[in-house]
Amino acid sequence: MKKLKFLALCAMAAGVVTSCQKDEITNDEQPVSLELSKDLQDKIWAAGVNPGNATIENVTLLNGIEEQYLVSGDIMMKLAEIEKGSYDLGVAEDGLTKQYRTNNLVSSSNRTIDILGFTGSGNALTSNMQTGLQWAVNNYNRISTTLNFRLTFGTNFQAADMVVYNNNGSGAGGQAEFPEGGRPGKFIQILNGTGTFGGSNVNNVNEHVIGHEIGHALGFRHTDYARRRCDNSNEGTAGSIGAINIPGTPTANQWGQSGLDSGSLMISCFDGSEDGEFSNFDIVALEFLY
Repeated sequence: MKKLKFLALCAMAAGVVTSCQKDEITNDEQPVSLELSKDLQDKIWAAGVNPGNATIENVTLLNGIEEQYLVSGDIMMKLAEIEKGSYDLGVAEDGLTKQYRTNNLVSSSNRTIDILGFTGSGNALTSNMQTGLQWAVNNYNRISTTLNFRLTFGTNFQAADMVVYNNNGSGAGGQAEFPEGGRPGKFIQILNGTGTFGGSNVNNVNEHVIGHEIGHALGFRHTDYARRRCDNSNEGTAGSIGAINIPGTPTANQWGQSGLDSGSLMISCFDGSEDGEFSNFDIVALEFLY
């Protein structure tokens, strides 16, 4: 996977092990600098993503198709769609921090979601990842929404609406795509180190990470996107661009954390102590949207 570093004035700290985005993925090629046009940087901001320390990566997915993605933390966005201005991730109403969504949601006709835990050679989920995926899906199916996840384990990813697989990257965490065209983000990559992260709490950690990435694939932003708990960086609102507040969830000024739902599944960071469950306000947000 070739990685092209952005040259941008805006800075967002790269994830560390405690980030549920990702660690640096091991790769044999040295990063190549790519100077971005002002137009492309503006489109990245308009998509709700801070271009600082984001990367352009050539990602070969399970279907064998290689595409260029903008990767920022645990979010993957197709570069071609950004260049066309296709992403419209929303405008915040008041600049406050609560649960947030994008404008890219799953349409009412696509809410029975066939989700596959991939077990094929080379990208198979570990046993702990499989347990975490099962627990995460149970959590989504347990609450009162119009979403219905049908989980199977196997290799027929072509037929699935959402595919969770081990991308063999170093560190712990994952990456996901936002919904597109009314369908959920299809490919969810889990870093190999997630399978052993958290010691005796490893299954809960995998439940948390995978549940979190499924949240992105349904259209959720990070609860603390305006000031990430782990590094205090702003993920990319460009003032008011980038997220829509979900009614009924708690607020906090974006430069303070007094009202932050710190137990939210969609918090940007994790440290291995997570229980993998939704907070009460996560449930409020899911039931409001779906």
